[in-house]
Amino acid sequence: MRIVKPSWLSHKGEQKDFEVYSCHVSPDGKRLATAGGDGHVRVWSTEAVYNAGDASYTGPRQLCHMSHHLGTIHSVRFSPNGRYLASGADDKIICIYQLESGPPAIAPFGTSGPAPIENWKTYKRLIGHDNDVQDLAWSYDGSILVSVGLDSRVVVWSGHTFERLKVLSLHQSHVKGITFDPANKYFATASDDRSIKIFRFTSPAPNATQHDMVNNFQLETTISAPFKSSPLTTYFRRCSWSPDGNHIAAANAVNGPVSSVAIIERTRWDSDINLVGHEGPTEVCMFSPRLFHTVNPIENGVANARPDVLVTVIASAGQDKTLSIWNTNTSRPVVILQDLAAKSISDLAWAPDGQTLFAASLDGSIVTVQFETGELGWVANLEETDKALSKYGASRKAMGISEDVDGLQLENHSKEGERKGAEERMGELMGGHHPLPKDAAPITNGVKTGTATPTAPPSTNGQADTEPEKEKDQSGGAQDVQEAADKVAQRINVLKSRVTITKDGKKRVAPMLISSSGTGQSSLPQTQLVGSSTSKATQNDTPQTILDLSKPYDGLPEGGLAAMLLGNKRKAVVIEEEDEEHPNKRPATGPIPIQRNGVEGLENATLEPPQHGLVPTPEFLRPAVLNPSIAISQVRLAVPQVRSHILRPLERGILREDTTLEEASKVPENTILEARNPTSIRDPSHIAASKRGTVLWQDYLPRAVLLVTGSRNFWAAACEDGSLYTWTPAGRRLINAMVLESQPVILECRGWWLLCITAAGMCYVWNICTLSSPHPPVSLGPILEIAISSLQPHGAMPAPGVTSAHLNSNGHIIVTLTNGDGYYYSPSLYTWQRLSESWWAVGSQYWNSSDSSVGSLQTTAVGSTTPKDGKSNENIVSAGIIPFLERHTTNEFLLKGRAYTLQRLIKTLLSKDGFETFESSVSIAHLENRIAGALQLRSKEEFRLYLLMYAKRIGAEGHRGKVEELFNSLLGGVLQDEIGEGDEKGQGWNSKESDICGWDRKELLKGVVMILGKYRELQRLTVQYARVLDLTVEDETAGDDAMVVEET
Repeated sequence: MRIVKPSWLSHKGEQKDFEVYSCHVSPDGKRLATAGGDGHVRVWSTEAVYNAGDASYTGPRQLCHMSHHLGTIHSVRFSPNGRYLASGADDKIICIYQLESGPPAIAPFGTSGPAPIENWKTYKRLIGHDNDVQDLAWSYDGSILVSVGLDSRVVVWSGHTFERLKVLSLHQSHVKGITFDPANKYFATASDDRSIKIFRFTSPAPNATQHDMVNNFQLETTISAPFKSSPLTTYFRRCSWSPDGNHIAAANAVNGPVSSVAIIERTRWDSDINLVGHEGPTEVCMFSPRLFHTVNPIENGVANARPDVLVTVIASAGQDKTLSIWNTNTSRPVVILQDLAAKSISDLAWAPDGQTLFAASLDGSIVTVQFETGELGWVANLEETDKALSKYGASRKAMGISEDVDGLQLENHSKEGERKGAEERMGELMGGHHPLPKDAAPITNGVKTGTATPTAPPSTNGQADTEPEKEKDQSGGAQDVQEAADKVAQRINVLKSRVTITKDGKKRVAPMLISSSGTGQSSLPQTQLVGSSTSKATQNDTPQTILDLSKPYDGLPEGGLAAMLLGNKRKAVVIEEEDEEHPNKRPATGPIPIQRNGVEGLENATLEPPQHGLVPTPEFLRPAVLNPSIAISQVRLAVPQVRSHILRPLERGILREDTTLEEASKVPENTILEARNPTSIRDPSHIAASKRGTVLWQDYLPRAVLLVTGSRNFWAAACEDGSLYTWTPAGRRLINAMVLESQPVILECRGWWLLCITAAGMCYVWNICTLSSPHPPVSLGPILEIAISSLQPHGAMPAPGVTSAHLNSNGHIIVTLTNGDGYYYSPSLYTWQRLSESWWAVGSQYWNSSDSSVGSLQTTAVGSTTPKDGKSNENIVSAGIIPFLERHTTNEFLLKGRAYTLQRLIKTLLSKDGFETFESSVSIAHLENRIAGALQLRSKEEFRLYLLMYAKRIGAEGHRGKVEELFNSLLGGVLQDEIGEGDEKGQGWNSKESDICGWDRKELLKGVVMILGKYRELQRLTVQYARVLDLTVEDETAGDDAMVVEET
């Protein structure tokens, strides 16, 4: 360790050295800025400080000094990019300095000290405080500057335009410290009201205005436990945030009667750790900007195998004139430097390398402490810091550099296009368009490049006085250009020349903000405040009608069904005396109590105690907002409530159900789609996809997200206003928002197909790959039995509800209902087809969803996505749908006890005359229904299985007509006369194709013939087809045995 205290490193005066209240090191580590009681900001060369003991060093010591404040300067801070330097003083002003490339100006007459080496000019003067400015801090991305002062205010300024974005007046006393979260999510302020307040923020855009920040910079929590009895004698309460984002170090805390530094843990916001050792109150604490290894990661060129942890290092100092250095690995200080100064230590600043510390004192001295490698630890790479911050959502994506020369040229072309666009917009706003000369460099945020130009007077709060530049037209149009420039100048002068009279009677020309004059209008879409032209009271922004959409609204009276039957009127209690004297007097109308439906009718609602402390965000925020007219719609489905967090992982191409982040993250390869809805209905919702904890892409939507889905090919989300959005796997918007007639209820996808069912019962299907739909939107009304049932839940015969909706690989809709029925929509016939129903469950002998021949198929999902034989899956895309639907019917109808009445009815029918063949007919019809469904769905394996079962049953029953028709359908009628029959082009059974449902017709016919060959009453038919197929007796016997084995 080496302590350097140069005699020249101070704010010298004629009589004494002035107090130094603040110091800070530039991001490149080459400059040290100090601020003192002499009203000067001085910029020093850190190289000169490090070489103070070297007599041969001849480099400059003081680079520049600025005296644009009228009082003591309390804080000075470099911006993260080193472009700006901000200072705040007791004259209530904040000055922003900018380093210009031109030669430095000559020192003013009468000032002492060396001539300036660097050209720091005042760029802005910010007015926003009513009392002393105590501390300043920049956000880590430089987007905002926050100032705090003795007026109890926290003022947020834009880091680009330096416009005042927001004023936070939540503290009850002087605010004396400010620090930013390195993950750029929070900032913390420390006040004499003995509290630290944590504010959550989102980095504003460069062109953001005060109106855009209405919902930004919200109070997260208030921490007051460590400061309940802290003294109010400290000049500052400078706090610091650790570089890994885990902790805040707060000065001037107490641990019982002892002064301490409180260590506040992130997220929990409590302080279980206190750094005790200072004999007086602490004024400042500062974390080193780097993480440290406890052991040398590389010894003698070889990686060290000893266990290693990353620690942070913190320095604290205050009124006891002692500097203490701590790290998180030990309970005692690493270094204690007592009596480092003659008075209180007011500020600390670390160099970017994390191993050099500067301390400023009120005795006018500035001390430098340099640590050798290994004394504090071994500095970790910046990647370790980024890794630690990544869990809080921090990113360094904005700090990249160009990949190559081509990339840099492309960036320059892009900026040139932006400059021309901004130039055209500005010209239109100013009354004319005059392009800048091609060789003029773009001016961004006041940065001047090229040759030196006369310096304009400093502006206040972004009120810049600009003079139009005259352009030279080499082609002969100089006169027109001059006239247009005069018009522009005249317009600006009119805008600027607003004369105001101050309190003391003096006239003052008030410059006008560029943004307010209309010349600084942003090209991005901005929200607008709409003022009322009438004098009536402001209306509430909340929706006028919100329905509880967890169940359909059916328009019952206040008391519900009980009130409809019994009435909900209550007799008023009448006092006898009043009744006699005033028989016609009606009771006075008072406030109407809030009532809810109870067991006995209407009951007074009970008051719930207010919640205190941190209120958790509910899983369901509110019902979705609907048009009330949907309550009388012909079809009305319940809309999902707005949830605060929707999370669905994509595991190996299969989208899983909504789960928690811990469960979804157990499989590292999962891609997780998250949607977060705000508590306020006016805030945007946030949707993001992540993998292994890294955000792949994110987007914002104007309305709350109700449902999300996705596959390997795309992501989709449906919103509260009936709009539907799609993204590619990388997050690029695929299709413009598709607007539906009502809110989404079901959102599913499979492959490239997307299905959405709305609250009005309309089913939409799209192919995202071909950007087409296989059929127009179709209503669920027919399958909800609107022909015979009422959709009101309290009706005599309530209609069924939808339990699930799926797509097969061809984009066909499969729907299951609460009554056990399963349906399929045929896009070629434009109608719904019932594939499974309770009728078969109680009447068919083949109803057995656990049958081994069916269960051996792939029935774990609605349709197979993987071909078994390695060939194209075109013919087996829907394998398993019919067993899936029949299992659903069993669960909904049989297992829930709904089949008891129907079973008794069928048993009674079987004993009556004329119903002897009832069970046989229903069983055959059930098999025919299965075959027709498998053919429509092109379910290859199921079609063959059901066809052979059907052939065996009709052979056993001796249905000669059906057997012959089956043979003719399979082979196309080989025995019929060729007289032109069947010339029309048919589909399915009537097709002239050589295969049906992916099977060769002759192969299927061979299997059917071998099954039916055992029935002698049918041999006259079967033998003829056996001869056509060239089947021998041996083949029939072998085939018959084989079929018997297969069916058992």
